[in-house]
Amino acid sequence: MDQIMGKVGSYWFNQRATRELGSVGNSINSMSNSIEGGATWLVNKVKGSVQKPLAELLQEYDLPVGIFPRDATNYELNEQTKRLTVYIPAICEVGYRDSSVLKFYTHVIGYLEKGKLRDVEGMKTKGMMWAQVTCITCEGSKLYVTAGMKKTRSREAYEFQRAGVRVAKF
Repeated sequence: MDQIMGKVGSYWFNQRATRELGSVGNSINSMSNSIEGGATWLVNKVKGSVQKPLAELLQEYDLPVGIFPRDATNYELNEQTKRLTVYIPAICEVGYRDSSVLKFYTHVIGYLEKGKLRDVEGMKTKGMMWAQVTCITCEGSKLYVTAGMKKTRSREAYEFQRAGVRVAKF
C-alpha cells in the first residue's frame, strides 16, 4: 500500500510541478516581450533560446573579434535598433599587438552597423591620456578608433581575442 501511495503521490507531484513550470515559462515568455536591459539575455537563457557566440556576431558585422576581451561572452542585441550590450566580468585593460590599449567597463554599449560600432559607451583608449571611445569603424585592413579624434590602427592587431588584465577603476 505504501508503494502504491508513493507512486500516486509522485505522479501527482510531477503533474503539478509540470503545470507550475509551464505557467512560469509562459510568464517569462510574455515578460520577455516587454523587458529591456540587463535581464533580456537571462530570459533568453531560461527560455532556451540559442545565442550565437559574440565572435560570430562581430564577424557577421565585419568587425574584428578581438575588439572585446576574451571573457566577454554574454551580450544582448536588440534586433530592431541594433543596440548591442556586451557584459564583461570585471573592469579590465587589453593590450594589442600594435601597442594600443583599450580599457573596458563591466558593460559596453553601442549600435552595430556593417563595419561599425557607433555611439560606444564603456570603452576607453590610451593616447596621451585615457579618452572615451565613441566609434570603431573597419574599412579593409584599417581599424579606426574615434576617441575625440580618429586614430587609424591595423585591423590585423585586433583579429584575435586577448585576455583582459583587471584594473581597479574605469
